[in-house]
Amino acid sequence: MTGELSPIDKAKFVAAKRAADYVEDGMRVGLGTGSTAAWLVRCLGEQVRDGGLRFKGVPTSTRTADLAREVGIEVISLDEAKWLDVTIDGADEFDGDLNLIKGGGGALLQEKIVATASDQMVVIADIGKEVEHLGAFPLPIEVIPFGWQTTQALVEETLISMDVLGRQSSLRMNGDHPFVTDEGNYIMDLHLQRIGNPRQLSLVINQMPGVVENGLFIDICDAVVIGYGDGRVEVRDINEGTVEQERLDFLETDNLFTDLAD
Repeated sequence: MTGELSPIDKAKFVAAKRAADYVEDGMRVGLGTGSTAAWLVRCLGEQVRDGGLRFKGVPTSTRTADLAREVGIEVISLDEAKWLDVTIDGADEFDGDLNLIKGGGGALLQEKIVATASDQMVVIADIGKEVEHLGAFPLPIEVIPFGWQTTQALVEETLISMDVLGRQSSLRMNGDHPFVTDEGNYIMDLHLQRIGNPRQLSLVINQMPGVVENGLFIDICDAVVIGYGDGRVEVRDINEGTVEQERLDFLETDNLFTDLAD
């Protein structure tokens, strides 16, 4: 299996495999959305099937819920769980303070709700997601469909006074139609290039009528598990101030992920 994986997929796999160690019997666990989070769900499903692990998962999207059920994970809602022990999710970018841009998969609203309802949030990512300054990846914001063009104009006007390099925005599309989130909203991507003050920008954007939530995750992530294409893994815990490194071995007979599409 691993001989067919690209270096970036190997990096995602080892990060997900290491992050699965955060899950223990009896926990309530937030399950993220996206390609890296899908590796995690598969790893946890293997532990449920072969290792006897028992926990309850709260997915952050319909597609994550479908995958979790497929691999044998017990799925419950956040209302049923009420509070979570840990949420493990991917990120589109992270900086040295573990601030994030998320939402490339269009599930930022549920992801932020679940992450903030957790004792701990752990991000899994390949090393290519680390940046000095957030903003190269377009910042997603979720907006209600009603008057979305007016909301877009207000956002672009407000960006003039923000510490960003770019001020263009675009409505995310799914073919010929707008992309629609699980909550029935639209996603607007802000092409900012560089965000000088992510905290300020997040607060200002969320005050705009029509904006439901933005993809800046500030002071939410507690640790990041970074995967490398050669099997190395680095774990940075911002609360403990620790950095740990190790190497995970690949099992050539493992076929768990052969049907996983990115």
